[in-house]
Amino acid sequence: MKYMFYILPILAGVAMTVQAGINAQLRAAINHPVLAAFISFVGGTLVLALMLLFSKQAFPSLSAYSDISWYKFTGGLLGVFVVTIVLLSVQEIGAANMFVLIIAGQLFTAVLMDHFGVLGMKHSPITLQKMIGIIFLIAGAWLVNRK
Repeated sequence: MKYMFYILPILAGVAMTVQAGINAQLRAAINHPVLAAFISFVGGTLVLALMLLFSKQAFPSLSAYSDISWYKFTGGLLGVFVVTIVLLSVQEIGAANMFVLIIAGQLFTAVLMDHFGVLGMKHSPITLQKMIGIIFLIAGAWLVNRK
């Protein structure tokens, strides 16, 4: 069953790429990137509402929310940032160029977060092997973006 944890992120990557194309077409159709992002999030919110409606998992009590640090509620803000940046970038530089740069940013940040154990990540020190991998990824990003 552990193999699913390797397959699901690949499927998420496929979904993100298709989502970028769909959202870019919506942006072009209405000529408004922020409204296109809003419409995208409304659709996602409706699906999440349906999933919650049919979920069998119990909801936490209202008092449980007061014990949660404020920054733990900001993930959606980062989602707005990501979707809006994708909407603004994908038609200008193309999906491959945009995503290779996103992946480079993700890997660089992930290695640092793992190294320092930020936000509850499992501590995993930066190694020479990881640094070589990052260098190869940056080189790959350069090759993909090279005209």
